[in-house]
Amino acid sequence: MKFSKYFILLLTIPLLAFSLHKYYISLCEIEYVEEQQSVQITLGMFINDIEFTLNKDSNTKLNIATKEETDSIDNYFKNYLNQHFKININNKLQTFNYIGKKYDDDIVRFYLEITNIKDIKSIEVSNTSLFRDFDNQQNLIKIHANNIHKTFYLTRKNDKGLLKF
Repeated sequence: MKFSKYFILLLTIPLLAFSLHKYYISLCEIEYVEEQQSVQITLGMFINDIEFTLNKDSNTKLNIATKEETDSIDNYFKNYLNQHFKININNKLQTFNYIGKKYDDDIVRFYLEITNIKDIKSIEVSNTSLFRDFDNQQNLIKIHANNIHKTFYLTRKNDKGLLKF
C-alpha cells in the first residue's frame, strides 16, 4: 500500500509540472549576405500562440494551418510583424519585404528580407511579438553579420538588442 502511494506520487508530480508550465518562445535568425547586399530573416513562432494573439486582435477565428484558414492570412501576418518586429541598420529604421511563410509541425516560419544594404555598422532589433498575451514570452534573436555571431534574449522588460561593428 505504501509503495503504491509513492508510485502514484512520483508519477503525478512530473505530469503536473509539464501541464502547469508552458514555454513561450520565438526564434529569429538574421543573416547579412554581403554579396547580395541583403539581410535575410527567418522568424519562427508557435502556431497556437500567434493564432491566439491574432484572433484576439481581430476578434475572429483564423484557423491557422488548417483547411479552414482564411485566404488573407498573409495580410494578418504582415500587419502583425510590421507592428511588432523592427530593425534599425546603421541607425535607420528599415522596411522589410515579407517573402512568405511555411508551416512546420506546430511552428510557423516567416521569411523576410531587407535589400540594398551595402554595409552594416550597427544593427538593432526590437521584437515585441506575443509579449502582450504571454507574460513569460522570450524572443531569441540570433544575428550573423560581418563574421560575428551574437544572440539576444528579448523579454517584455528588455525588447531590444543592439550589435555594433
